[in-house]
Amino acid sequence: MTRCLVTGATGYIGGRLAPELLAAGHRVRCMVRSARKLRDLPWAERVEVAEADALDPEATRRALDGIEVAYYLIHTMGARGDFAEADRRAARVFAEAAEAAGVRRIVYLGGLASGEGLSPHMLSRAEVAETLLGCRVPAVVLRAAVIIGSGSASFEMLRYLTERLPVMTTPRWVRTRTQPIAVRDVLRYLVAWASVPDRVDRGFDLGGPDVLTYADMMRGYAAVAGLPPRLIIPVPLLSPWLSSHWVGLVTPVPAGIARPLVESLRNEAVCREHDIARYVPDPPGGLTGFTRAVSLALQKIKEADVTTRWSSASTPGAPSDPLPTDPHWAGGSLYVDRRSHVVDADPATLWRVIEAIGGERGWYSLPVAWHLRGAIDRMAGGVGLRRGRRDPQRLRVGDALDFWRVEEVERGRLLRLRAEMRLPGLAWLELSVAREGGRTVYHQRAIFHPRGLLGHLYWWLISPFHDLIFGRMSRNLAAAASSAP
Repeated sequence: MTRCLVTGATGYIGGRLAPELLAAGHRVRCMVRSARKLRDLPWAERVEVAEADALDPEATRRALDGIEVAYYLIHTMGARGDFAEADRRAARVFAEAAEAAGVRRIVYLGGLASGEGLSPHMLSRAEVAETLLGCRVPAVVLRAAVIIGSGSASFEMLRYLTERLPVMTTPRWVRTRTQPIAVRDVLRYLVAWASVPDRVDRGFDLGGPDVLTYADMMRGYAAVAGLPPRLIIPVPLLSPWLSSHWVGLVTPVPAGIARPLVESLRNEAVCREHDIARYVPDPPGGLTGFTRAVSLALQKIKEADVTTRWSSASTPGAPSDPLPTDPHWAGGSLYVDRRSHVVDADPATLWRVIEAIGGERGWYSLPVAWHLRGAIDRMAGGVGLRRGRRDPQRLRVGDALDFWRVEEVERGRLLRLRAEMRLPGLAWLELSVAREGGRTVYHQRAIFHPRGLLGHLYWWLISPFHDLIFGRMSRNLAAAASSAP
């Protein structure tokens, strides 16, 4: 049994790795900025939780105390500003803290790409790998290309491009060769390094058995999904910036995340060695092929059994940002739109309707207005309305819900959503259940904290539409609960 630390436990890989390590008999501690984001996960009570920011040396050092193997899964994909400098600082802090804590091994999951003209994000991944390999703690760097699994950003991009565009004019990167790998094989390798006894201090290329172009993968996906053959017409004119916005309009992956994915596809990502097999032998049936990986991912989606998604990773916010629970004078102005309705149903029924909101069920008011707001957000480089839900019935803290993030769930009583669309300020939507005078009452609050004059103007410009949006939403949701079986 090995004492393991998992960073990025609220993200796509980390959220799957922690329960896999537990299943393998290891002790797991998760390092997160906020412990609340792990609270509703089914395995949360079986792990230790250490609250720490990766840029805080002392907190990171405490999180690593007593740890033998530390998994570094912190990435800044989609971040704006000087993400490369933030990556460098976080890697240095982690390496120094691991050395001070006496960690036996660091395991890092990076990117696989070669050649000149690497994208800024791929260069940053390589720099993080060099930093970790250069520290005194032995490090294992696993370099993976496209990861195929339900909910991964790479898979969602492939899935929606193929499903929604029977005829595609595509940029040159669709002809670049890559070696995709199934998420189950990535997790298998990660878990194995908790037990490998040798002192190993090097990088390994990870890839499945198939070497394909992106066009090959789109055709392969169509075949597995039972879609008609796709016509793919490469054109040389689409830059990575234009490509990312094109992907952002067609798929749920916002341009800020699509761009590093697209830029990484400019360079060939094919394994140059398979040395990892000396330490972690291939499974008896071999690594999972592309067709099988797609089939497994689609089955998970069909069964609504997607444990983590690319959107599970939250957007960092300033600790000083106001909360809707703060006093009205905290952090400046707060604009509030309040609605309440008596519901002819018991509280449990009303809660089921609240918790199932969004995604395919929509928002109980003017779908065209919500979709228009989502389209505007995507054109501005935001997440838009297409992220949907992880689960059709249940929500947990940290879930993405269209262009909201679940910030708080008090089961049966309160759902608080924080807006992640592009706004000149911060916004929340609270939906709650109360029992008042023997009656079930639905309460709804839309809260906006403006940033600068533009934020105030924004609120007053959209105020005339509040009754159409929030008023109709509260009335229709209460009516849906009243008529629910």
